[in-house]
Amino acid sequence: MIEKTVEIINNAGLHTRPAATIVKIAAKFKSEFFIYKDGMNINGKSIIGVMTLAAEKGSTLVLSFDGEDEQEACDAIIDYFNRGFDEL
Repeated sequence: MIEKTVEIINNAGLHTRPAATIVKIAAKFKSEFFIYKDGMNINGKSIIGVMTLAAEKGSTLVLSFDGEDEQEACDAIIDYFNRGFDEL
């Protein structure tokens, strides 16, 4: 299992478009993917789950990957966060 901490760096936060993209990226992998924020633990492959995070700029999230392709899934999702959801 891999856990990584990320910070939301784009001004609009984790809104609908990046949430949908995160779910789309995560769906390409077999590994389980969960996001932890403020005591909430949601399935990162669920658009409703990701949207309930209401993560604004500066929010810190813990991403958890578990499965046979966890490293590849982690790399793809972390890269998307680090690119500011392609909005910077």
